[in-house]
This record gives sequence, structure tokens and C-alpha cells, in this order.
Amino acid sequence: MKLLCFVLLAAFVVAPANGQVKIESGSLSGTTAAAGIRVFKGIPYAAPPVGDLRWRPPTPPAKWTGVRQADKFSDSCMQVLGRSREPWTKEFMVQNEASEDCLCLNVWSGAKASNNAMGDKRPVLVWIHGGGFVEGSGEIITYDGEALAQKGLIVVTINYRLGIFGFYTHPELTKESPQHASGNYGLLDIVAALQWIQKNIAAFGGDPTRVTIAGQSAGAAAVHTLTASPLAKGLFQRAIAESGSSLARRTKDLAAAEQDGVKWAETKGAASLKELRAKSAADLMGGARFGPVVDGWYLPADTAAIFAQGKQNDVPMMTGLTADEGSAAPTYGKIKAEEFAKQTQQRFGAQSEAFLKLYLSNNLANDQTQSGLSQKQSARDQGLVSMYLWASQRAKTSKTQAFTYYFTRGIPWPEHPEFAAFHTGDVPYFFATLKHLNRPWEAIDRTLSEAASSYWVNFATTGNPNGKGLANWPAFDAAQAVTMELGEKLGARPVAEKEKLAFFTQFFAQQK
Repeated sequence: MKLLCFVLLAAFVVAPANGQVKIESGSLSGTTAAAGIRVFKGIPYAAPPVGDLRWRPPTPPAKWTGVRQADKFSDSCMQVLGRSREPWTKEFMVQNEASEDCLCLNVWSGAKASNNAMGDKRPVLVWIHGGGFVEGSGEIITYDGEALAQKGLIVVTINYRLGIFGFYTHPELTKESPQHASGNYGLLDIVAALQWIQKNIAAFGGDPTRVTIAGQSAGAAAVHTLTASPLAKGLFQRAIAESGSSLARRTKDLAAAEQDGVKWAETKGAASLKELRAKSAADLMGGARFGPVVDGWYLPADTAAIFAQGKQNDVPMMTGLTADEGSAAPTYGKIKAEEFAKQTQQRFGAQSEAFLKLYLSNNLANDQTQSGLSQKQSARDQGLVSMYLWASQRAKTSKTQAFTYYFTRGIPWPEHPEFAAFHTGDVPYFFATLKHLNRPWEAIDRTLSEAASSYWVNFATTGNPNGKGLANWPAFDAAQAVTMELGEKLGARPVAEKEKLAFFTQFFAQQK
């Protein structure tokens, strides 16, 4: 009789009625996508940061009774809704509405069981969207987690406060804070989401001991701060930073940011925080731009300094860049030859002659075609060398491996070939969401997406991207100066030609 009761209980727990899950806040009911993937949208991980909670660290969400329908995305966080901006067509941009009531996340799961220790324990990938810390959302269709869930991951996409709502600093905010810190509210939101995942992801079949944080652009910058923040210690075991690892990243200190906050408040005609908190979200839009700061709490020091001290959250890391990161700029590869030569002199000074020898040989400095090609290639090499040097610095105090890549395939776009492998263009390949973009895809695109998404899945699972049937991806080794090319070719390649590597290494050394 006892055995029969155990079997009946196990059957009930493994397969909750109607696919419901029970989390700390209450019960949820999601929807089912292709191949049995369960999707739960708009789950609150923190209370709405409105009223007196504006410009404060996130607080726990309210609990509910009954079953909450998790079948639609929440609003995106407050931002100017651009909808589309080339090369970022609507598939890369927010399409729903925005409000301050936005601290929600979304989960895709292919796990067969939940809410119990006998269920699946799948690796978890947490996506932190890009957008310059002023726009973006977890609802963007390119970030659809269905395909990765089919490959065995639990995929979580999150919203976090942006712009003035996520990063505002002011002396009064610092004074009222028990930690004597202000700003970084959007980053504290991400920490709260990761804490929520530790408590609740098992209900969806996820393994809280195998969490990978991943982000692109501003999301990659957030990933870097999380690897440096003591508040995020133990909340993740691997990290992916796309288009965001270079020597150029430096974080503003709190005192300087506070003065920016004072000036901004004056433009809004507010004499106190109380007045600012009483204003509508729409009234606060516009003006100065705020971002992450060294606040002494979330970030005790600049990320690079924390790594140099060996105080980072040391986890395996995957990072890379696209071949044409700057192609959204109308001047990309199109600066007039004589102007480019002048800029070269201004940028490199005594090194300018060496630069011209490397990139504008045979006295072609005034040839527009050659100049355009040189502008692009030198930008690529500079980005690659910067990433290589960043990884070299990381390796001095990190015991875990890093895996770097260079993404060279441009999304097929006959109307706009000038964008090539643009900033963010690698994301749909890694997410395996090519089907959501109406482009003339070729066999190489599908092959590349299958490989890129598999590398992601392997990395999230084991901390190493390599696996059966995939081209070998070498771990970073400062002595080898190679990176993984992801494009029409798949495999290791030199970071840059020897002379160009030496040139930019010297250039960066002189920037300190």
C-alpha cells in the first residue's frame, strides 16, 4: 500500500495538472510551443519600482492566490520606442509597450518534470538584452528561447530598468541609501532576477548550480560587471559576453555621476527627490544619459581593477565580436581618403607612419577604394587585438578558461550589403532564431546557426563549447594568439597578422 501511494504521488508531482508550476510567489500556468516546449511569460521577479520604490533597489514581488496566467509578455521597461532602426529591423527591437511596471522574466523549458527532485535538472541560460542601457527587452523575437530549449537548455530572458530609471545617481539618493550608493538599479535588478532563479528555476526543470549569464553589447557590459560584483557571487557558473570585451571599458565613479544627476534634476525643475518621484515616467524621459557606476556596493571598483586584484567571480567565459561592429555608422569605410590620413596622424602620432605602411601600402593613401578597405580592416584588427589583450589580462588572475570568437558571416540582406556582419548580427545564429527574420537564408546560414547554438548549449552545460561533430574551439592561450572564426569558415584563426598584432599591442600599451 505504501509503495502504491508513493507511485501515485510521484506521478502527480512529475506531471502537474495543465502544465502548472508552483514557485515562491504562487502557481503559474504557461503555454505550449512547438515540440512540447513550455513557455511562461511575464513572471514578476520583483515588485514594480514605482512611487517611492523608484530609484531604490528591487524588492520581492507580491504573492498571489489561485493560478496566474503566464501567457503574455509584461511591458518592456521605460524607453523611447524606436520599433525599427537600420540595421536593427523590427526583429531586433521592442514591439510591445513600455512602462515602469516591467520587472518580469520569461522562461522556455523542454523539461519533462518540474517542482520535484526527480525531475530534469537542465542547464539554465539567462539572457541580458543589449540596447545601450536605454532600450531593449526580453520580449524581442530574436531572443525567442524555443530552439535552445529544444536543445536542452532552460532559457530565461529578463527585463531590467533602463536609462534614467535604471542608472540615475544623485547625492540625495546616495545619502538615503543604507549602502551609501546610488545608480546601478538596473544591474541590481539583474541580481534580483538571478536570486529568483536560484529559488525557483527547479520548478521549471532547471539546475540552479548550472546557470550561464549571457548578454550582448550593453548586456555584455552587464555580464562583465556581474563577474566583478560581490553581490552576484555564487549566482552563476559561466558567462557569455558578445560584443563587449575590450580594453576600452571604464566605469564612471559615483561622485562624478552624482554631479550629472544634480544637473539633470535642474533641467526637470525639481528641487528634491520627492518631487522627482512624484513626476510621471513620461516627464522624466530625455536629457542626460546615465549608465553603470563604481558605487562602492554593487561595484567596489572598476571591473578591470577587480580582475587585476583577483577578486572577480571566476567562471569560464565565452566572448567575441562581429567583423563589422561599426557598420551601422554612415561613415563606416566611407571616410574620405585624405580625411582618414589626417585622422590617422591624430590618433597614432609617431606611430602613424607604421600604420600607413601596414594598411595603406604602395602610396595608396589617397586612393578612396583602398582607403575604405583599410578603414574596415584596421577597425577589425583593432577590435580583435583589444579582445585578445583583454583576455590576456583576465588570464593573469583567472583559473578558469576563456573562449574567444570572431563572427564573420553577415546576415543575407541584398538591399543593404553595406551592413555586413553588423553589431548584433550574430545573435539570431546563437539563438537559432533565423526563422523569425525574413531574409534569403542560405545553407551556410543554417549550418552556422546549428553550430553556434550547439556551442552555446555545450558551454552552458559544461563550461566548454566543444562537442561531438563540431569544429574544435581552442581555449584562450596568450602564447598562441588565435581566436575561433564563426562564419563561412569554422575554425581557429590568428587574431591578426604578426606585424598588426604588434602594432596595436604597442598602441594600447601607450593608452594607459
